[in-house]
Amino acid sequence: MQIFKILLPQEWRELQRDRQTAGAPIDVKDGYIHFSTAAQLRETAEKHFTGEKEIFVLACDTDQMDGPLKWEVSRGGDLFPHLYGHLDIRSVLWHEAVTLKDGSHQFSDRIPLK
Repeated sequence: MQIFKILLPQEWRELQRDRQTAGAPIDVKDGYIHFSTAAQLRETAEKHFTGEKEIFVLACDTDQMDGPLKWEVSRGGDLFPHLYGHLDIRSVLWHEAVTLKDGSHQFSDRIPLK
């Protein structure tokens, strides 16, 4: 299954360099890496990355993840995927830079709506 992680440019560069990550500071604080489904991704960007001129969306394959992935209730009662472990770059299927224009992140057609 494909799920999505949003990283800031520096976090993406660090993952490329180190080949794995414990996630963004909020992930480290919470003890797991926050992911979103395609249907949740745009709201996650709007809620947590407002004003960021550039973000990176990583499409990740859950079958390639080493740590336990748990679906837990979060925003609005939705189930969100949380990885209890490090994200290895080998589970990243593809990535894409998403830029801010007129106050909104401009997602390409490659990034599904659902």
